[in-house]
Amino acid sequence: MHTNSSYPMKLEEANIRCIDTLRNEFNCNVGYSGHETSSYAVCVCAVVVGATSIERHITLDRSLYGSDQSASLEPIGLIRMVRDVRRIESIMGDGVKRIWDSEVPVRKKLRGV
Repeated sequence: MHTNSSYPMKLEEANIRCIDTLRNEFNCNVGYSGHETSSYAVCVCAVVVGATSIERHITLDRSLYGSDQSASLEPIGLIRMVRDVRRIESIMGDGVKRIWDSEVPVRKKLRGV
């Protein structure tokens, strides 16, 4: 797991490209353990660059006492993070260039084909 051990972590310290570095150096799957407060966007970025797992602390209330409460996700945040991470696979696609059915009317209009 790639991580920054500060609670909470500053976004500019995420260094998500280390996931590639660790994968190449050790020839293994690399995940991400997030401790950021502002959002779960860093976790989504980690998945985009190839993180194979995500670890986040969860809490019922981020205002509770404790060193990691503010860096934890409340249930709705966890639900949203999982939703967005799962969308990534379809967003990234398969790399095959194609004309989608939704593009055909525009193609006909602009090219007459």
